Amino acid sequence: MTPPIILRASPYRPSFELPAGDLWVFGYGSLMWDPGFPHRAAMAATLFGYHRAFCIWSHHYRGTRERPGLVLGLDAGGACRGRVFRVDASDREAVIKYLFDREMISGVYRPKLHRVLPDDAAPVQALTFVANRRHEQYAGKMPEREVARHIAAAHGVRGPNRDYLANTCCHLDELGLADGPLHRVLKLLEEMR
Repeated sequence: MTPPIILRASPYRPSFELPAGDLWVFGYGSLMWDPGFPHRAAMAATLFGYHRAFCIWSHHYRGTRERPGLVLGLDAGGACRGRVFRVDASDREAVIKYLFDREMISGVYRPKLHRVLPDDAAPVQALTFVANRRHEQYAGKMPEREVARHIAAAHGVRGPNRDYLANTCCHLDELGLADGPLHRVLKLLEEMR
């Protein structure tokens, strides 16, 4: 049996213990469609207590400091449909390192363990990255038109901010969420072209 992994305290790695065995990871933005790590299974799931929102300024992946983009964060309140990934115990350490290198480059997210309800399966404790409201990159709530305006103008090392939005909407469609806030932003973006 794989021993539990304790994430040591640092500005980007708060201390908490991940349960032994397989690792579960909840994705709600680009992790849904570009996880980038090996996994045994991926299934639709719901996280309660947080909602998906364009509340994070991106200075790297989807924007720059001069022209920041907006990416998704889990913000307090509501519920969020996404995907939960099951990672084999043998891949845990490598996947955790990969996720922290990818998601925690500036500390704008807080890694946490949350109860997630996969469709047609028992609840699991999943590693989840939620918005850090005290971080300088936390953008808060903005009108949809303003979100669309920022996304339209931004481009980072992983490409145009608009591609991030379009890919996320495509995967929300697969989850049966075809008419929500992100789709309204995408429609506004298309109208701006």
